[in-house]
Amino acid sequence: MVVLVDDAGAPIGTQSKATTHGPTTPRHLAFSCHVVDGDGRVLVTRRALTKQTWPGVWTNSFCGHPAPGESLEDAVRRRAAFELGLEVDMIECVAPDFGYIARDASGIQENEYCPVFIATAASALSPNPDEVAEAQWTTASDLALAAAATPWAFSPWLVEHLPQVLPHLPGKGEGENA
Repeated sequence: MVVLVDDAGAPIGTQSKATTHGPTTPRHLAFSCHVVDGDGRVLVTRRALTKQTWPGVWTNSFCGHPAPGESLEDAVRRRAAFELGLEVDMIECVAPDFGYIARDASGIQENEYCPVFIATAASALSPNPDEVAEAQWTTASDLALAAAATPWAFSPWLVEHLPQVLPHLPGKGEGENA
């Protein structure tokens, strides 16, 4: 189940995830998370080729939907473990009001109220191949350069929220090595 929300992000109901995503997707609650490590690097992942939406594109570390009644922080921890086999800590919401609407090549629309988080890796990475095709640690500045040069290779939510998130990442996306 996903939480349906109004334009301000207030819950207005629930719906099965399987029936939510389609050609006309109702606004629903989601989240995105960027994971940083002790060396100041940022984790980007390439979505598994079997994903229903945006298969094979590079994106932030992971994203997901909180269950009804689940806090966003608990959902971040749950999805980090499920998608990346990773424990996270120091979870901080850096773009609480982010939202977007986008349509992928298959015609499926996303319509998400999607707060963006940064968390610190607290264990080794062990990606779930059903969720993640590849994972790469990079610097914030290299991520910013890549997303600006090749936005079509990245998820639309990453490209859209990255300018808001960069000031909160190690290196601040200004070219310093992290």
